[in-house]
Amino acid sequence: MKHWKIIHRINIQTTFTILAALPILTAGCRAPVDRYAPQIVTPPAVQIKTLGYSVQNRPIECIQFGHTGPTALVIGAIHGNEPAGFVLADTLREYLISHRPCALCQRILIIPVANPDGLAAGTRDNANQIDLNRNFPTDNRLNNEKFGLQPLSEPESRILYHLIETEKPDRILTIHQPYGCIDFDGPGEMLARRMALWCPLPLRRIGALPGSLGTWAGETKGIPTITLELTAEDAALSPSQIWDKYGKAVLDFITFP
Repeated sequence: MKHWKIIHRINIQTTFTILAALPILTAGCRAPVDRYAPQIVTPPAVQIKTLGYSVQNRPIECIQFGHTGPTALVIGAIHGNEPAGFVLADTLREYLISHRPCALCQRILIIPVANPDGLAAGTRDNANQIDLNRNFPTDNRLNNEKFGLQPLSEPESRILYHLIETEKPDRILTIHQPYGCIDFDGPGEMLARRMALWCPLPLRRIGALPGSLGTWAGETKGIPTITLELTAEDAALSPSQIWDKYGKAVLDFITFP
């Protein structure tokens, strides 16, 4: 029930906060309008997209900041029993609304909850009892009842796969618990080392796990992919405490050239 309240909060609070902030985001950015000139419609600086639905028909939402330029993708709560990942990703969303008012020179995509059914139930797996982070088409994947009898058997993993294939992010950050380290797949070592300077987590290689998003995106597709493994104790922290602890590292992930 606790996790379902979290999901309910993001659906309502995200929409309300962004809609309320849009006038502020665009204030001072408008040039004088020539009423006789052709009008160009510019999309809002912040957009919410529903990418699809989970097994139990919960929406998987993506918040997009900016329109063009290098794209950074941040994913929280692909494992439902790792709620601190959702909190950190959602707090990043709130920070960007408050601190990036006008034209962004890049795109930032945030999926606060990649496994809403698991987060609602407090379980690692999705509603089909499949580990979504072992369901991707890697060279080393294992087909079984725990990881899926075939790659991308689950709607949630298909949504992430499709987003990465179509939006082509230049870097990916996935937020997990509870191992307390920063890991990377693909050409992400320098970025991971930089992030480790801004938070108490050490750099430690976990390895290319079979069927994981990191292995597929980092090793197969060559996208710098960082896994931010928060600690188990971080689940007890407030959003502001989690941001104080990890916010600078997450912002470095976004801004590092």
